[in-house]
Amino acid sequence: MQVMKWSLIAAAVAAGSTQLAFASAQSESKGFVEDASANLLLRNTYWNRDYNKGTADQKVWAQGFIGTFESGFTQGTVGFGIDAFGLLGVKLDGGAGTAGDHNLGGMLNTEGTPNSKGVLPPKDEWSQAGAAVKARASNTVLKYGHQMPELPVLAYDDSRLLPQSFTGTLLTSSEIEGLELNVGRFTQDSPMWSPASDEGDLKSINVYGGSYQITDDLSIALYFSDVEDVYKKKYANINYNIPLGEDRALNFDFNIYKTKYDEDTTANAFFENGLEGDDNTIWSLAGKYSTGPHAFILAYQQNSGDVGYAYDMGDGGSAIWVANSYYSDFNNADEKSVQASYELDFGGYGIPGLSWKTAYVYGYDIKVPNDSDAKEREFFNQVKYTIQSGPAKDLSFKARNSIYRTDNRFGTDLNEWRLFIEYPLEIL
Repeated sequence: MQVMKWSLIAAAVAAGSTQLAFASAQSESKGFVEDASANLLLRNTYWNRDYNKGTADQKVWAQGFIGTFESGFTQGTVGFGIDAFGLLGVKLDGGAGTAGDHNLGGMLNTEGTPNSKGVLPPKDEWSQAGAAVKARASNTVLKYGHQMPELPVLAYDDSRLLPQSFTGTLLTSSEIEGLELNVGRFTQDSPMWSPASDEGDLKSINVYGGSYQITDDLSIALYFSDVEDVYKKKYANINYNIPLGEDRALNFDFNIYKTKYDEDTTANAFFENGLEGDDNTIWSLAGKYSTGPHAFILAYQQNSGDVGYAYDMGDGGSAIWVANSYYSDFNNADEKSVQASYELDFGGYGIPGLSWKTAYVYGYDIKVPNDSDAKEREFFNQVKYTIQSGPAKDLSFKARNSIYRTDNRFGTDLNEWRLFIEYPLEIL
């Protein structure tokens, strides 16, 4: 990690010693209205989790409407603008008897009194709106308000019906070609299932770091975060691509998180496995060979420390940028996991817009109370098709299936289907 830190600093200094590579984005601003855009995403999703060890099955079907508006920046040395979003979720099916487990961990909003199974009944519909003001000078943007950040240590979750959001301040600077720096502080978290801006119980999170595209084929990143009274994290990434000729390449992607928990019980609250400890390190290395429409991936991932890698405790439901994250994240205490996967782009066979990914991940040496050799495995398949032209252009269909199995000492078997239909509409 220290080597990575100094590598990033050295690269930034070297780049800074040359002339700035960009023209000023602000100098090219056309205006608040002229550069504005408005979009509406229609998202219909159905989830079905079939458990094999006596737990009630979960079935949810819902319709989401995700509207976004992004203004341009006013002209001048410093430009100003506004970004806003509006969300509406509508339950189509999934009553308190079928949704279970907090409605698939965030699909529907709930209210009222728990039923005999302890499940809250879901609302028929719910909505949320948010906005952020922004200012830009040259290629540096300062934004305050409701945002959906995508950083390795603070990443909003958009894996279900409606997206997660955070409230706070984020500074993003891209003054040197290939170098992006981020500094931010957020004090509220709005989960995917809730219209409230602070239901995530976030006190505050500070984030800072950056990424640098050294060459067309080599990039690095280094980030830090501090979730108040929860944990502190360090993250690093190296991505290296080796062109091997026409339509062939070899890519290596290395990711690592090092977490220091503020309390010994913090990770236990996430995993609910009875283990206690105050540190974790998780890293993964993936190799991908691409040839034409085919890609073959092998990956290894490993945890060390007292406990597993916890996330979404103030830093977002997607703050786990490692190779072996599917239905299971293979992020438990001492766990090691290996992956073999294959990707196919049917565009190479005359069907543009159709793709398929299949993966098998095997996790072992999981530490659980009174044991250190529990196991889990997942067989994953995903097919997606996006219409390429005509009146339904960009309409997409995605089917995702996970078959998850574990031994009797750890976890619960399940078969899961996630079905999505999405239709983006450009309004402005």
